[in-house]
Amino acid sequence: MKFTRPKMAIIGLLTAFAGTVALAVGISLGLAMATMNNISDFDSITDHTTALPTQVYDIQGRLITQFFSDEKREIVPLDEMPKHLIYALVTREDQDFFQHNGFSVRGTFRAAVNVALGRYFSGGSTITQQLAGHLFADRTDISLLRKVRELWWAFQIERHWTKNEILEEYLNRMYFGANTYGVEAASQFYFGKSVREISVAESAILVIQLANPSLYNPFRRPNAARQMQRTILNQMVNLEYVSAEEADEAFTLYWNNFDFTRSTTATAFFDREDQAPYFSEHVRNQLQNEILLGSADIYRDGYSVYTTLDLDAQESAQAHLTRGVNAANRIFSQNMQRRREYADENFVPIIDMLSLAFNIPDIRVADARQRQQAMDYFLNEMTPLIDMLGLQFGENEQHPVRLSARAAHTRIDQQASRSTVEGALIAIEHETGHIKAMVGGSQFEGRNQLNRATQGRLQPGSAFKPLYYAAAIEDEIMTAATRLYDSPVVFWNEDGTPYTPMNYRGSWEGPVLFRRSLYRSMNVPSIKILNEVGFTSALNTSARLLGVPETSMAARGFVRRYPVGLGIVSVSPQEMAQAFGAFANRGRKVDAIAVRYIEDRHGRVIAEPESQLRQEQQRRSRQEAQLISPQTAYIMTDILRSTVDQFDGTLRYARNLAGGFGDMQMAGKTGTTQNWADAWTVGYSPYISTAVWVGFDRPGNSLGINQTGAVTAGPIWSRFMHDYHRDLEPREFERPTQGITEVEVSARSGLLVPENFQGRTLTEVFISGTEPREFDTLDQQEREQNERLLNRLSSSIETGGLGAGSPLRGFQGIDRPISFDARELGINISLDDDEEFDEPADVDEVNLLDDLDDRFAPSSPAPIEPETEFPSMDDPFHLPEDDEFSNPLLD
Repeated sequence: MKFTRPKMAIIGLLTAFAGTVALAVGISLGLAMATMNNISDFDSITDHTTALPTQVYDIQGRLITQFFSDEKREIVPLDEMPKHLIYALVTREDQDFFQHNGFSVRGTFRAAVNVALGRYFSGGSTITQQLAGHLFADRTDISLLRKVRELWWAFQIERHWTKNEILEEYLNRMYFGANTYGVEAASQFYFGKSVREISVAESAILVIQLANPSLYNPFRRPNAARQMQRTILNQMVNLEYVSAEEADEAFTLYWNNFDFTRSTTATAFFDREDQAPYFSEHVRNQLQNEILLGSADIYRDGYSVYTTLDLDAQESAQAHLTRGVNAANRIFSQNMQRRREYADENFVPIIDMLSLAFNIPDIRVADARQRQQAMDYFLNEMTPLIDMLGLQFGENEQHPVRLSARAAHTRIDQQASRSTVEGALIAIEHETGHIKAMVGGSQFEGRNQLNRATQGRLQPGSAFKPLYYAAAIEDEIMTAATRLYDSPVVFWNEDGTPYTPMNYRGSWEGPVLFRRSLYRSMNVPSIKILNEVGFTSALNTSARLLGVPETSMAARGFVRRYPVGLGIVSVSPQEMAQAFGAFANRGRKVDAIAVRYIEDRHGRVIAEPESQLRQEQQRRSRQEAQLISPQTAYIMTDILRSTVDQFDGTLRYARNLAGGFGDMQMAGKTGTTQNWADAWTVGYSPYISTAVWVGFDRPGNSLGINQTGAVTAGPIWSRFMHDYHRDLEPREFERPTQGITEVEVSARSGLLVPENFQGRTLTEVFISGTEPREFDTLDQQEREQNERLLNRLSSSIETGGLGAGSPLRGFQGIDRPISFDARELGINISLDDDEEFDEPADVDEVNLLDDLDDRFAPSSPAPIEPETEFPSMDDPFHLPEDDEFSNPLLD
């Protein structure tokens, strides 16, 4: 018989194959006999642990994200997988799977024929051999010895496992490309759904990844994947695993809905779903550095981490912070544009004229602008090209091109950190310390992973004031009704340097009470309070509320200088939320916690951080746990409620913007740092405290005078708090059962109200024993003084005396203002800084401004219409054009 060349090649190949099989079987039997005594059972095979990701859950058991490195995997029982997936697998990999005992002569022969005739490549190993090789052999070793070892282990697997057990282990363990291990992880990556829901066409896509995922990846090589998928489906039809109609329909549906725009470089790690990335990273750091130590591998050991986060609150926090930060960036850009236009119109011509007149080219604006435009073009347009070119030089990081690209990226990052508005929000439950929501920045990505909510070192501005106001109440140096004076004052630091604080907008109110000075955020009265309390008590109380260790106080700016009273310290939003939370928590320390407990892959609890925290809290001394007294905490809360409830409180507008809080009580404080660089709102309810910060990562820029804590951070806070409490039962802040006294006092002096008092009054809260003991006599003094003044005026009119000594000197007519010398009226002019009245020498000697306070000006500002003084309701982040630099109510 005469054979053609192809047939001769096939016969030769088959002869070699038969010899190889005989040799392999002989060797394998020898190995089996030699090693049988060393294996008493199959436990050594099942001891192999499958790598599983760590799964992170919220307070209600909903998945937040998974941690994995090289393998992403989720175990699914075989009976929950569709049958057509198993049929596709055996069609592609091992059609004799249910007949052989680990080795298939026909399968190996078929693979050899396919290779010889140039058909698609298919390996000769059975499914069992592939599993054995994955578990117990190095499949990168292309050698006869490896195949023999693999075959021997395949026989052992077949002896100890059923066919279904082998299939389940195989499908949950094998690599499907794109960093996915196991069919469930692969299905989630390729199709965005569980393997339980895939079609027969999608099953074919999965099984072709087993042989060569780089060749058949549908996102990288859709044509190759489509062709091989069609081949597998046709074979399944021929084997009667599926009907032709079902195969065609599934195939057409898959490619009609295929996303051809999906990234070709995507992997499961970078495409992983993470509903709270900043919080997840916070948890990951705690797992690795505090909770799970030693040999624990959070990427492969399959832990279940149960956290405090509420995904509903998290979704609300992310939405409102994103909205607020985007608006702040938009307004900042508008402010910068207006500044440039103003400078171009008013200053640039003058500078250019000076440059030309005095031959100073370095200050010429036109040249400088051209240089800046050239730099911008280089950074934004040329840097990506240089970076791509630099990749051609391999791993030589010192190559000039690589160095140039790296320097350009550094410059871009620095510019962005100074000109891009960022933000952070964190919400903490008072009683438990549970972190309910955490957003550490605008977008979590490779270049933006700083968690500003926990790691930020930011200046809180006026939001810092309540902490040392609490010291004044706690030390019983002042009360909520203590009278202060708001006017220009020079304070002298211990080193002899002067400090002159200014109020927002440079306005002054004169006499004010302690309560009003805080909810209206007045700077001079605040520094006076700091001065009276003393640096030691003020700073220690503030640091204790924030949780700042004594050893870190100096480095964080807690120094004995008056500017510290306006928040020139470094804190994080989490620390601010904890500090304000202590007010709501009856003065007790709030310990923020993210992880409740952890289970291993078998469901055993291996760590309980929350339980350990509760035990530690019980061991604390009263001094360690009780930061301030319950009475002080309640009074501070009552004062800070005025910020939200009073018509001129700095959070009243934000409250209205969110639609109010119903019957839920709220308290808080806004803050804006110097040069309008940082905007804060920190506030709380009987349930949670929430801190919101908006600003720049690097100092040196200003949000703009129209972006303050009340306008920029306040709406974010109020909207989030409105959402969070929507379905919660209204509560009131808990009042101590003893130690609190309510007294009606004069709204002007803070003193007791006498009989027949005609002035405005208010009910104030005091620590029992600190309430005022003196009565307000100003009302009576005013009436007497008015009577004397009217008598003198009447006398002067009757006598017509207009001489130098007349109290009507300068009087020109009844419709003209009266000019007079206060000393001639017996009024003592006193402009000192004393908060108390000097004892008058006689009834005529009273402070001029106090005396005329109610006669020539209202005791408190009249309400200002929101539509003229606050941002428009349509665009709450932009102040009206005419009033954007004149609002006295926004801190």
